[in-house]
Amino acid sequence: MTTWAQTYTISFNQPRTGRVALMSAIFLTKIFITFSPVMQPPQNKRTSLLKYVLLLAVVLLLGACSNTKYLQQNQSLYVSSKFNVQGDILNSEKQEIRSDLSSKSLMVAQPNSRLLNTRIKVWLYNQKYNEKKSNWFWNIVLAERNLEEPSIFDTTKLKESLDRMTSYLHNQGYFYATVTVDTVTQNRKTSVTYNANTGRNFVIDQITYNVPDSNIMAVVKANERLSMIKKGNTFKSANFSSERERLTRIIKDAGYYKFNRDAIEFSVDTLNKALFKNPLNPFEGFVNIFNENKGREKPTMNVEIIIKNPEDSAFSEWQKYHIRRIYAYPDFPINANINDTSFKQDVRKYITIRQHQEMLRPKILSKSILLRPGEVYSLQQYNNTINKLYDLGLWLFVTLQYKEAKDTTNALDAYLMLTPRKKQEVAVNFEVSNSSDYLLGSGVSLIYRHINLGKTATQFGFGLNTGIELIKDPNNKWTLQSKQFGGEFGFTWPRFALPFNIHQNPRSNVKTRLTVGANYLSRVEKFDITSINLSYGYDWNSSTYRRWIVRPFTLNYVGVNLNPYFKDTVVDPNPYLKRSFEPALIGGENISYIYSNNDVLHQNHYTYFRINLEESGLWLNGINSLISAATNKKSNLETITKVGISNFVKIEADYRHYWKLGIHSGLATRVYAGIGIPYSYSQVLPYVRQFTAGGPNSIRAWRLRTLGPGSYKDSSSTAEIFPDQTGDMKLEGNVEFRFDLLKMFGGTIKLKGATFLDMGNIWMIKDDPDRPGSAFNINQLYHDLAIGTGAGLRLDFSFFLIRLDWGIPLKVPYFTGNKNGWYVSEWNLGSGSWRRENIIWNVAIGYPF
Repeated sequence: MTTWAQTYTISFNQPRTGRVALMSAIFLTKIFITFSPVMQPPQNKRTSLLKYVLLLAVVLLLGACSNTKYLQQNQSLYVSSKFNVQGDILNSEKQEIRSDLSSKSLMVAQPNSRLLNTRIKVWLYNQKYNEKKSNWFWNIVLAERNLEEPSIFDTTKLKESLDRMTSYLHNQGYFYATVTVDTVTQNRKTSVTYNANTGRNFVIDQITYNVPDSNIMAVVKANERLSMIKKGNTFKSANFSSERERLTRIIKDAGYYKFNRDAIEFSVDTLNKALFKNPLNPFEGFVNIFNENKGREKPTMNVEIIIKNPEDSAFSEWQKYHIRRIYAYPDFPINANINDTSFKQDVRKYITIRQHQEMLRPKILSKSILLRPGEVYSLQQYNNTINKLYDLGLWLFVTLQYKEAKDTTNALDAYLMLTPRKKQEVAVNFEVSNSSDYLLGSGVSLIYRHINLGKTATQFGFGLNTGIELIKDPNNKWTLQSKQFGGEFGFTWPRFALPFNIHQNPRSNVKTRLTVGANYLSRVEKFDITSINLSYGYDWNSSTYRRWIVRPFTLNYVGVNLNPYFKDTVVDPNPYLKRSFEPALIGGENISYIYSNNDVLHQNHYTYFRINLEESGLWLNGINSLISAATNKKSNLETITKVGISNFVKIEADYRHYWKLGIHSGLATRVYAGIGIPYSYSQVLPYVRQFTAGGPNSIRAWRLRTLGPGSYKDSSSTAEIFPDQTGDMKLEGNVEFRFDLLKMFGGTIKLKGATFLDMGNIWMIKDDPDRPGSAFNINQLYHDLAIGTGAGLRLDFSFFLIRLDWGIPLKVPYFTGNKNGWYVSEWNLGSGSWRRENIIWNVAIGYPF
């Protein structure tokens, strides 16, 4: 039984917060004046500004302690609340309950917010509406965003909060839960402490079904393995709600178009009482059902799932529906009418097209509509059809409606209303930037896109870009430092572009992509780099969770021309820079397989897995041999391009698993492995295909390209300004605990936090004489692993995320003070120079994995 208690304590001692309030008031006043441009007063009022500043500081001191002066005699100000949660549950569960109970939906009355230990917004509210302050100064200070109405302590709202909190705990399976409250009133200010005792929550012992319709029962049993309610799980009302939605979805997907979720009920124990008719409080009046279980160590409950037959229907059982006709409107205007007689009608084998003018070939439209006459109604096919039509990229809105056929029993006519997008788009982007190595940079890009070439849903894109970087010489004159220009065009077909037919799943969303691009970069008096990229391949989904990306043809050419002085004085003395500027001719194949089950059926945890295989040199060597044979070995591809062919095989695997830990936190894990093996005449991987470690998306306690390979550490002066460590293989693991901190600007921006542990390294397959300790040796694996930890903040704007991570090394492969490399004993957080060398800040966009 819920109890409610109050404790009133009256004290006439001056609270200590007055001194804090004075300092806070002065501090806030300084900030307000310094950072508010609108606060700059007119010239003739500057002499009175000091008076207002002093007045505000003094009044804030009084106001921090006198927010109660305008209350009625029997009122008190609701100033604070806290929660004590007890029970036989985990600490993480207690924290989640504490957070949920403090929400506005459960705690009806909320205390006034505090800023620097004062309720300054309440005081400002009183100045405006009780003191009636009004002049240019007060009109600025008393803006609505700075005000907060006093929260009056109300016992009626307190009782309502207790009822809601108790009901919430019962809905979470804590049927023995009680919530009591203690209140302390001092100087007409009331603080509230909620004491929640959850007791034990129930465990599901047995699940049975009561389904009179044998056909519905067959559908339910066939999908039982995906049930949200399982034996041995603790009771959660959310799981029962999710199970109702799941059952509704699979039954409707089996053809039962008119099936209603209200036909599903749940009953517990042997009372045959439907407990979920009231979704707001399904346990109202039934708490005593569980009293007989109070003596058990783990109280259990039996669940019966009831699926009733239709009540208000001419049929005693649920009826299956099939598709009769399909009508498509490819150029349907917004707010148009499907019965508009101006539409021209074209009857095809599967669909009837109604349009003003043809915008897509009927064959392509028919293949994109996955519905077929005579098929059983399917909710999944409904979703698949909408997704496939959207995937073509031609329509702004896709609407699918079903209407019962009047002259046929259990038949539906489907109407697809498709509102087109603009066929062509042109965009121009301008960019101005600044960096540590140039004073002013500017760029212009032109992008053109056509989304429906030849009425086949073929997309064509074309882009041009150019830019320059400027510096100031010692004579303070602008000098060109670098220039760049390039272009790219590509085609995307919504099918396999092959000379022969290939069987494909209608839901696979196939794309064929051809991309060709070129870029030129010139660094004045240093180097010129020309690159050409070409790729051709296919993307498709083989199932709901599986995706393939196949590029049977890829080509990447990088040509380098070095300034002789720059080459002799900077590049040649440094082996890493020399390798960075080596020309490359990479051509081969690339295959990726991706598995991801992040959907509504895997809300508590899900998996992401990607494996990528790349080969270079096979078909290039064939072309090289053909040219050599055609010219009697006088020439070949390598002599023509003056670039050697890169021969290698590279394999990468990336496995991630994500757990949801309550409502406001989660755990993300990742394991990555990659290796590249040169073959034939190639001795090393091309520079652009080698592995690196460190940086914001790797091991965050090291800067990008500064870690490894192996136990090697580059301590040269060049490495300080141009770190460039690479390797032939990489192993990495990451664990990150993510949690919510607070919402800002009405919830549009969320501040989130994270703590993480990263480990891994890169290695060379063969010994490198210039980098001792860089080769991979299984016996040295533990010693060579780098381990770092840290914490981070994330600003989540919904459509993108800004991330700031702070990393510090725990284990250093090249550290000689400990035989295993543990570095914690070397931490010297009090030293500024040590922090600059060892604490790494990373700023990035998006999550690291």
